[in-house]
Amino acid sequence: MMTDTPPAPLILVVEDEPALRRDILEELQEAGYRTLAAQDGETAMAFLAGITPDLVLCDITMPRLDGYGLLSAMRTERPDLAATPFVFLTAMSEPQEVIKGKLQGADDYLVKPVDYDLLLATVSARLRQVNRIRGQQNTEIANLRRALGGLSGGGGHPVLDLIALGVVLLDGEGRVIHANHAARDMAQDASFFSIRNDRLRASDPDCDAALHRAVTDMKEAVPESEKVTGVMLHGTEQSISALIGTLETPANPTPEDPQFALFLSPPAQTKKVSEKLLIDLFDLTPTEAHVAALLSRGARPSEVAEALGVSPTTISFHIRNLLHKTGTNRQTDLIALILAGPMAVETP
Repeated sequence: MMTDTPPAPLILVVEDEPALRRDILEELQEAGYRTLAAQDGETAMAFLAGITPDLVLCDITMPRLDGYGLLSAMRTERPDLAATPFVFLTAMSEPQEVIKGKLQGADDYLVKPVDYDLLLATVSARLRQVNRIRGQQNTEIANLRRALGGLSGGGGHPVLDLIALGVVLLDGEGRVIHANHAARDMAQDASFFSIRNDRLRASDPDCDAALHRAVTDMKEAVPESEKVTGVMLHGTEQSISALIGTLETPANPTPEDPQFALFLSPPAQTKKVSEKLLIDLFDLTPTEAHVAALLSRGARPSEVAEALGVSPTTISFHIRNLLHKTGTNRQTDLIALILAGPMAVETP
């Protein structure tokens, strides 16, 4: 009997010391992980052109492209890996080195000589964290998909205009039945896509081809499979993510019944989050909700402190409370949780 057991997580190990690299690989493999090794950042970036690791374990001091350079290049060239944990290996435990890595987006640090029990515990904890965040987002998307499945074409669907995500409903042939207010604004700007003659077209030709392939895949999917696929839409300076999913449809759908939904995540600085909804969703205080909303608009903690007229220490306290109440472990996950799901609602 065959089972659909998911593959073990893939860990990319980037380390220029051959003996240490070999030892780390052996420890990870014995723990059940799949591994891929690179001796420097340039080799790792070449690998990243064709693979999607679940976690990157990286030395800082390396020839050609060091750990900081790899982290920066990965976050820039592979925006789809924004949630992939990046853990530094370093012989330097000075606070300024830790701060530098954190500011660039590193998730954790392990100090050499490596404590392998701590290494395995750190890897496991980071992977669990990502799975929890993705699970929350997938649940939100699934709930929204089921709700959209009950809508029929021809109406204005005004409730969708409250959602900060761009939502485009498509018929069985991929034609646009309805686009909510956020999607229409994004299409009018045309930085990433446009809607012409009831067709959604990405501005970048390669993205447009990928988008149409995804829609074709959706048309061939079994509705009960609740298939979801993702596409990145690139603009001149930024990129946005698009999720395409099948919807629950009637047994005998009419041409006006939507069969697919496209969820478009606008650039972070254009999103407006309802603080009242954040309070209701996560049992936040008004101040915590205001801090969360400011962070979701791209403000740094120091800028939030200045805007509220309080000390950075007070903002750090509020952020710790936000992480605890939302079940996240870092600020980037908190912002992703707020911006990626239907809780990102614009107040009329």
